[in-house]
Order: sequence, then structure tokens, then C-alpha cells
Amino acid sequence: MLNALAKPRPAQAAGALPPDALPPDAPAPAEPPPASRRRATQTFLTHAARSKAFHGFVNPPIYRGSTVLFDSMDDLIHGRAEFTYGRKGNPSTQALESAWTELAGAAGTILCGSGLAAITTALLSVARAGDHLLVVDTVYGPVRALCDGLLERFGVAVTYFPPDPGAAFEQAFRDNTVAVYLESPGSLTMEIQDIPGLARIAHARGACVLMDNTWSTPILFDAHAAGVDISIEAGTKYLGGASDLLLGLASANSAYWPRLLDTHRMLGCIAGPEDVFLALRGFRTLDLRLRESGRRALEIAQWLRSRPEVLAVLHPALEQSPGHGYWKRDYHGASGLFSIILAPVSTQSLAQMLDGFRLFGMGYSWGGFESLVTPIDHDLVRSAKPWPHSGPTLRLYIGLEDVEDLKQDLSDGFSRLTGKY
Repeated sequence: MLNALAKPRPAQAAGALPPDALPPDAPAPAEPPPASRRRATQTFLTHAARSKAFHGFVNPPIYRGSTVLFDSMDDLIHGRAEFTYGRKGNPSTQALESAWTELAGAAGTILCGSGLAAITTALLSVARAGDHLLVVDTVYGPVRALCDGLLERFGVAVTYFPPDPGAAFEQAFRDNTVAVYLESPGSLTMEIQDIPGLARIAHARGACVLMDNTWSTPILFDAHAAGVDISIEAGTKYLGGASDLLLGLASANSAYWPRLLDTHRMLGCIAGPEDVFLALRGFRTLDLRLRESGRRALEIAQWLRSRPEVLAVLHPALEQSPGHGYWKRDYHGASGLFSIILAPVSTQSLAQMLDGFRLFGMGYSWGGFESLVTPIDHDLVRSAKPWPHSGPTLRLYIGLEDVEDLKQDLSDGFSRLTGKY
């Protein structure tokens, strides 16, 4: 299994899986992207977004500025220039947008100041007052707040559905359902969804399919090929790779690209030039860091399964994790984020475990070079299906530290948790 995550592999047909890995009515996977592009990913990341206009420098420079000067009144009136105003883009934002568009297999990409801003822009591009959205129940918490707050105030109704809804998914559609919002794996609890199957049902009803693909990036899951119309990424995570920027990206297919671009320009929620520059730098090593983090994470996840303090390991590459069959069928690997469920302990014991870590930091976000641990609230906000576990849940992100050092840090933490030194 470790070797399977070390290099890309083609999606497998459902018939190649064990009989119980997928439900009997699971659809065939979407056509995978050409193998040649998968093999050439590292070459593409290294050489994309270069231009002779940069005078031979391998990375586009930082372009700061609002005003762009025109050569004549006629040019200004007719917008006759490649760049017309800072809010509408510059050479460095154009470089990142074009590189990400090609990587994602999209028609176009917008950049925003955060992942949440990209999600907000994408949702506002497809929904208006009187519309209805279907949103997966395991969604990122701030997106639920957006749906229940801003969108509700604007007259958009939202229904939440479980990550593997079965026949209930079709029944949840209304005459005014315009979009389905997916997140795979689910935020915090890591359920993998049947993206091609859900997208096929949504498209049959004329609904747009949006997905948060941050965990995988286009390298591990080709969202657009699987039927996603608008794919959203928090570039804050793996694209940045150093926990020092905030960035959101949303790529769209040709059907939804004009609406996404138009909404983005009206909202004006652009990314800062320094963050764009750092993201372009991270773009070059994205594949290497993503896969190395995933390799180490899987090794630690397998080790954690043997720990008596751990009741369950929620890692999509493990057979016991919800939706593993979909992961095996549709994904090209796993990244470095997963969760574990501990046997019930007191809050004080959990704090002793977490407060004493030497290598695992406690903090939000992930995707950088450092490992992180975050306790998950027992009372997960769910409305479609309750969380069935009572023990403490921890979300782990595995960075680039030595695996044995991380295991020792976790082992010492378990000793503090149980009081058995």
C-alpha cells in the first residue's frame, strides 16, 4: 500500500474491487485523465507559467499595483490592453491562474484571498434568491455557517445530506435545486464520496456540481473529469506548503466559467500579490510534497491501528475507512491529513496528551512542512446523520519530520493520556 501512494496509478474499474468494497449500484468511474499527463505532472509543475516577458527568470516576479497606464484615450475607453486594472489581474496572477487551469483540466481559474472566499464566490455564482442547494453534511464548518447565514439571508434554501446518501439523494432534489456542494473526503471525519455517481444524478436534474478538492488537489483526484463543474481549493494548504499564505482557487469547466469569472469580478475578492508569488513557488514542488506527506501519513495511520488507545483510524486509504472503495476506484493516492477516534477519556487526560507534544503543533490549517494535531468537538454539527462515536476525535496532519520521531512523540502522548509511563 505504501508503494501505491508513492506514484500515480490509474483509476480502477468497480469490478476489480472486492465484492463488498462498493455498493452494487455504484456507477462506473469517470474516464481518467490521459496517463501521459499523469506521468508528466512533475515536469509540468516545474516548467509551467514561464514567459519570455520575465527576462529569463524562472519564476514570475511580484507585480504590485492598482493603476495601469494606457497609451491613448481610445485604448482606455475600449480597454485595449492585456491588463487594465490591478483588481482584474497582472502577469503573476495570470501565470498562476493559467498553470492551475491546465493542471485541473478546466476552462479557467479565479484566485481569492482565502479558500472560504473562493467557496463563497463559487456558490454565489450559481445560486440566487429562491434557489435550493444540496450540501454534504460533512462539510467544512465555515461553509455550513455561510449556508445557514449569508445564503439564508439572501433567500437561498439549503438541505444537508449524508456523504453516502444512496437513493435518498435523488429524493432530496426539488424543482428549484440548482447546485450540489460536495467535499471528499469529508471535513474532519474523512468520508470519501461517490463523486461520479452523485454528479451524474445532479446533472440529470440540471444542477451544477461544486466540490472542495483541497485534500487531494488535481494531482490525486481529477475533479472535473469526475463530473465536477466548479472545483475549489484552499491554496493556503498544500499549494503554499509553508503555512505562510492565504489563498483560494476555484476552477470551472466551460459551462460555468463565464458565471464564475463574472461573479469574481463583481465581488472583487482578489488574492494579494505576495501570496500569489509564494503559491507559484510552492506550485513547483507540489507533487513531491503532497506524495511524501501522504506516504508518511499512511505509515503512521497503519501504526496507529495497533495502538490500544485508538478505536478507529479514519484514513481513506485504509479498508475500514468510510468510502474506501470509492477512494480506491477514483483517486491517485492520499494526502497527509486523517483523523483518529480515541477510547473515551477525560478532558483533562486529553489535554495532558496534547499539551505535551514536542513535534505536533496545535493549530488550524494544514499542508505545511510541520505536523499538526487538532481536537475535534464531540458535538459535531450534523443535521442529516448524527456522529456515532463518543470518544475523543483528533485530526492529524503529517508533515515532513522523520516518521520515527513522530511515532515517538505520539507514543509519549499516549503515555500521558493513560498515565502509563
